[in-house]
Amino acid sequence: MKKGDRIIRYRAAERINHWIVAICFMLAALSGLGFLFPSFNWLMNVLGTPQLARILHPFIGVTMFAAFLLMFFRYWHHNLVNKDDLLWARNIHKIALNEEVGDTGRYNFGQKCVFWAAIISLILLLLSGVVIWRPWFAGAFNIPMIRAALLVHSLAAVGLIVVIMVHIYAALWVKGTLTAMVEGWVTSAWAEKHHPRWYREQRNRSTQQEKRP
Repeated sequence: MKKGDRIIRYRAAERINHWIVAICFMLAALSGLGFLFPSFNWLMNVLGTPQLARILHPFIGVTMFAAFLLMFFRYWHHNLVNKDDLLWARNIHKIALNEEVGDTGRYNFGQKCVFWAAIISLILLLLSGVVIWRPWFAGAFNIPMIRAALLVHSLAAVGLIVVIMVHIYAALWVKGTLTAMVEGWVTSAWAEKHHPRWYREQRNRSTQQEKRP
């Protein structure tokens, strides 16, 4: 494949940011499932020992939130819903058959839903996590509030796990998507098929740069 046929989708800093979030998510999710379900207690060993997991889990969660916050400020304006997204949603049955619908920009409606669901879940996890974080903050809250925070934390965690599973499935289903986050590039054909408006924007930017003296 000629290098001229490649379009940069994610720079190195963006990919590093993404994989920091991904690694933190895996560690937090596995250890968290160990806390939530007694039959999964052995998952806490992913962080060394159950005792160590209870210490490290909240710090890993805060790191994940901070890393995702960088992604949020970088990508939020690409994830605003527009009329093309509504067309995409109405034709979800075609999307399921790997057909593309509408003039999609950098992200399609499904990707935007994952983005907003992830940030909402992470905000809930952070706020509820602070309330139940012993020995640092939990002492400042009463028992009913701690119980409510535990419920919110558990539901938000399960919700985020489901969202990330959908994200992973979509990345594996659409060939070429994983390459973008590993190596940073996609082919022109991939971009034109899956994100035509973004493809035109990149081509126009490239043309303008070539015209500059």
